[in-house]
Amino acid sequence: MEIRVATDEDWPSIYPFYSAIMTEGRTYAFPEGQSLDEAKPWWMEQPPGRTVVAVVDGRIVGSAKMGPNKPGRGSHIGTGSFLVDPAHQGKGVGRRLGEYVIEWSREQGFRGIQFNAVVEVNEPAVHLWKSLGFEVVGTAPLAFDHPDAGLVGQHMMFRPL
Repeated sequence: MEIRVATDEDWPSIYPFYSAIMTEGRTYAFPEGQSLDEAKPWWMEQPPGRTVVAVVDGRIVGSAKMGPNKPGRGSHIGTGSFLVDPAHQGKGVGRRLGEYVIEWSREQGFRGIQFNAVVEVNEPAVHLWKSLGFEVVGTAPLAFDHPDAGLVGQHMMFRPL
């Protein structure tokens, strides 16, 4: 698996699984039903952030975006968001992207990484982030309207660097 910086030419290959994941409504509070052009700025980061893709056998199977969590006095803490093509989930793509984001954030001089809104019933993600050294530092109750579980909490997770 290769992890590389995403280009504008990669967006049409990312968009189908971006759109499917947003339509499913289980992990992100992003707008549903976005067109290719409407969705692009929601995922393709501009500097100082970065978007990367995970490529297997020439096919994009996942993507991550990363950068400062907040501007100004919050810019010493990084953040990240992750997408894995549903056809490739459970194959280590998310872990590799997570490891990439941790290393990139360390190289950029961030002091830690904060995930602002991990849906508490997204057990694979919570397990993955804990295994990579993140801990739940708080949960906003009823913050996410899950299509099956109803109103559930969103975890804030943190990992020092």
